Amino acid sequence: MKNLSILALLAFSSFSYANSSVPNNRHVSIVGTAQLKAIPDIVVIKLEVKSLKTKSIDAKKVVDDRVNNFLDGLAKFNIDEENVSASSITTQPNYSYSKNNKQELDGYTASRNIKITLNDIKLLNSFMDFALSVKIDEISSIELKSSKADSLKDEVNALAVKNAKEKGKSLANAFDAKLGKIYSINSTSNNSRYRYGANSDIERIKVTGSRISNPSRTGKYLQENIVFSASINVVFDLEVK
Repeated sequence: MKNLSILALLAFSSFSYANSSVPNNRHVSIVGTAQLKAIPDIVVIKLEVKSLKTKSIDAKKVVDDRVNNFLDGLAKFNIDEENVSASSITTQPNYSYSKNNKQELDGYTASRNIKITLNDIKLLNSFMDFALSVKIDEISSIELKSSKADSLKDEVNALAVKNAKEKGKSLANAFDAKLGKIYSINSTSNNSRYRYGANSDIERIKVTGSRISNPSRTGKYLQENIVFSASINVVFDLEVK
């Protein structure tokens, strides 16, 4: 029984070592981090068109006419078909309740969602004015992006790796050791977030319903910068000098 317990302990130790992210010899564990800032240069805009009519076919016709008028005007903003999504439409009954708490049919609502990618961010304000002028009911979201997002993510990952190597060498030298070969790369993360900067080329718009706040004035807005960040956890062997 004693020998069996020893064998079981040895087997457990081997299993634990095989699944460990650090070696059994001298090593150093490092977290490399990096950040890159980018000014957005494209915008993804989501819009919605709605109509309430007695008949669903009439509500659909109104919505389709508005969307067609909207699509006809996109050429002046250099927006081609590849940057437009406006294929779906929904219709549904619209009910209200009378004073006697009785459900009554008011008519039918038709709605279409439109998604636009605007490649010239400086046209954002005039584009929204145009959208509202052709009776687009709601600008539901405005997402600022960078056309270089993929290359920036690759670059920030490379910088995080460089940072891990520099940290590892610095710590090893501080303890009179030498950074050895890499043992493991445990995990990586890559994120992007927005922060406000000082650039005034882009407008930050507040939309309530189908109206832009203070429509009679050209507003002063804040630029959002995109911050790309990455972190990488690595383990290096250590060699004694």
